[in-house]
Amino acid sequence: MSDIRFDGRVAVITGAGGGLGRTYALELASRGAQVVVNDLGGAADGTGGATSAADAVVQEIEAAGGTAVANYDSVSTPEGGEGVIQTAIDNFGKADIVINNAGILRDKSFAKLAPADLEAVIDVHLKGAFYVSQPAFRVMKENGFGRFLFTASAAGVFGNFGQSNYGAAKMGLVGLMNVLSVEGARSGIQANTIMPIANTRLTQDLLGPIAEKLAPECVTPLVTYLVSEQCELTHELFSVGGGRYARVFVGLAQGWNAGPDTAVSAEDIAANLDTIREQEGYIVPASIGDEMGLIASGLNG
Repeated sequence: MSDIRFDGRVAVITGAGGGLGRTYALELASRGAQVVVNDLGGAADGTGGATSAADAVVQEIEAAGGTAVANYDSVSTPEGGEGVIQTAIDNFGKADIVINNAGILRDKSFAKLAPADLEAVIDVHLKGAFYVSQPAFRVMKENGFGRFLFTASAAGVFGNFGQSNYGAAKMGLVGLMNVLSVEGARSGIQANTIMPIANTRLTQDLLGPIAEKLAPECVTPLVTYLVSEQCELTHELFSVGGGRYARVFVGLAQGWNAGPDTAVSAEDIAANLDTIREQEGYIVPASIGDEMGLIASGLNG
């Protein structure tokens, strides 16, 4: 297999001033990509801001012979998202790859969660990915090529105590990925999502002793592959951490088909619950059309 290269490609990485994003930026640049290193430079809860984090990564890339430019816009506003992509266009003429990595944490139990903590997390994780990806999607569509990578979390896909705001935002990114993979298919645009487990400043107080085994660099190879030209995957979700790489998927069971002309009661549902929940014969839908196909087949007998 030939080496995976990014010569002539422009990669935009949000939250790239440290942690996972920094490793992505360094790796893609070492493989020939021109990189936009976006980082607001704020605290883990999203407050504050500074240019030093993004600048330091750009300096690392340039010292190693690569090409990069810093951007300090907040992804949490439409103007900030536009600014991130405009930086790529102004400096390199396009945007081929977007890795939505920027994130903050404001963990609270659900009963104690303040509206401001919900809004801040949604703004950065979910809206931020939307605001950066939309202008990039338009550019990619014109050029007939694009790679999106979204950063979800097991906290959203599987659930975790004290992270209702974070989990909701992260699961929302899976939905955004699903739609972009469908809308971008005809234009050579692919979208995938990872659920990384890594020792970063956001997680270092949460992981405990296992943290030392969860280096951010363990995530980078999967990310590098998923945003490459060689990757033919789209609409997929992966768990990654500590050297383990695994697909995660939403499966649709065959279910129980009562037929459209049958009056179904709650008692009927209870009686057929085992069949409704049976996993054997499930499919992994590529779009809502696959679900409609199962419904249609039932309607047609």
